[in-house]
Amino acid sequence: MQTLAGDGHRNRKALFIDVLDASARIDLDGHVAEAWQKEWAAASGNRVSLLELAGRALTAGVCTWAGIPLSDRDLDRRASEFAGMIDGAGSFGPRNLRGRALRLRTEAWARQVLRDAPPETIAARVAGHRDADGQSIDERTAAVEILNLLRPTVAIARFIVFAALALHLHPEWRSRVAEHEETRLAFAQEVRRTTPFFPVVGGTAARDMEWDGVRFTRGDWVILDLFATNRDPQLWSDPCTFAPARFMSSEPHHNALVPQGGGSYEDGHRCPGEPATVDLLASAVGRLAAAEYTVPGQDFRVDLRRFPAQPEDGFVLIPA
Repeated sequence: MQTLAGDGHRNRKALFIDVLDASARIDLDGHVAEAWQKEWAAASGNRVSLLELAGRALTAGVCTWAGIPLSDRDLDRRASEFAGMIDGAGSFGPRNLRGRALRLRTEAWARQVLRDAPPETIAARVAGHRDADGQSIDERTAAVEILNLLRPTVAIARFIVFAALALHLHPEWRSRVAEHEETRLAFAQEVRRTTPFFPVVGGTAARDMEWDGVRFTRGDWVILDLFATNRDPQLWSDPCTFAPARFMSSEPHHNALVPQGGGSYEDGHRCPGEPATVDLLASAVGRLAAAEYTVPGQDFRVDLRRFPAQPEDGFVLIPA
């Protein structure tokens, strides 16, 4: 979908918007919550990387939601593959090569999954999608697109890690987040605003154009600085301060908060999974705020040169 433009892009985008409507997001959130409880209980009393725990819970939850059953062995493999692909996406060298190899292996799995998909499941809807010209998408394209539903959902684990770090550094928000849904949503949005997950996105100009005095020729690469936009002092007051309250009085302009791209969902390249991301992150924030766990000494530093960014130790905790 990311490589399409015009009617083709709008048609494919409509599929994602449709399968991630409000009812589907509630269903997805429920499956992830159930998987989270299982992973949390299994980790009780042990040191565990929250990045890995959240990744496994999101993998199990989103696959169940999509109609893709996973055995325990399958879960281990899929969670590891998704994590590797995400970790390699913004890198060069061995990490990127490993991510590419994992993608090829996972696409082969996805093709088989779609062949076996039960009717009326999300997986079956993706497999049966017809493009703007009325033609069914081919098997390889369908496999890529089901992974474009599954993998970004698992990537929310990194937002969850940064949320846990924010709760650790700002414990005064814990009780408020645990008790009030509005506060959970505001906290989640501030985590998304301040998180240096993927700090930039790139694309090519679809036509010759001029914007703000700068000329672009069709095909020119353009980089949108998400990290700087989310911290622009012209858009945000005291932008480097973590302040969830800024989201409790009003909604920001849609092109001011752009951790998952700008523009509109229907016609632009803004991620259609953004509402699901906010829902899943807010729910995870609520669970973390209400849970009992200890945080052992570790390295919380975040290297902004690393894509995707994360705390050095992935945020280690010991669930009670």
